[in-house]
Amino acid sequence: MLDALLSAFPPNEPNSPPPDRQPSDAWEPIHVLVISSPTGVREVIYELHQRGFAEVGAWSSLQPAPHDESVMSILTKRRAKERE
Repeated sequence: MLDALLSAFPPNEPNSPPPDRQPSDAWEPIHVLVISSPTGVREVIYELHQRGFAEVGAWSSLQPAPHDESVMSILTKRRAKERE
């Protein structure tokens, strides 16, 4: 499952600027939400970091999930919109 998600985005290169795009509407936000136990959420965040998907600090702090004892964390990335 993570491999499919990772294949949709190029690796995150630390300290590299985003590709040159103009205007701001050339980008669309992508929200990635992880819901599980605190340990499960942290494991996924660290695994995605090890695979170069996102820095650990880019994720939100753990928040209570709406329906049970789970917690959640969200990451917002940007992707270039396809030119039509």
